[in-house]
Amino acid sequence: MLSELLDRLRVIFCFCVTWSLIISLVWSAKNTLQEGMKRLKRLHQIPCSRCNYFTNDYRLKCTINPTTALLEDAIGCLDFEPGSFNMNGAKSCPKKSKVFLVIDRDI
Repeated sequence: MLSELLDRLRVIFCFCVTWSLIISLVWSAKNTLQEGMKRLKRLHQIPCSRCNYFTNDYRLKCTINPTTALLEDAIGCLDFEPGSFNMNGAKSCPKKSKVFLVIDRDI
């Protein structure tokens, strides 16, 4: 009689523990996903890749604010100037215009 009661209590206890672990896992996954979405929305507010001063070079990302480029500190940058870019993030140049580099050797 007592062993049957203990067996039933053990089954009930394991059932409750198992479901509480499953519920806590789902709750944690939901919270992690929500925090990740908030973080992703915040990171999409960084304007550097759309700025005219962005160089798309890992050595010098921005010619005006190189220390804060592509960081959350760049959100609301006062020096932001919209630029024209293609899909790769590189600055697009008109096809018909040609740019020549003149080097003055008399310096």
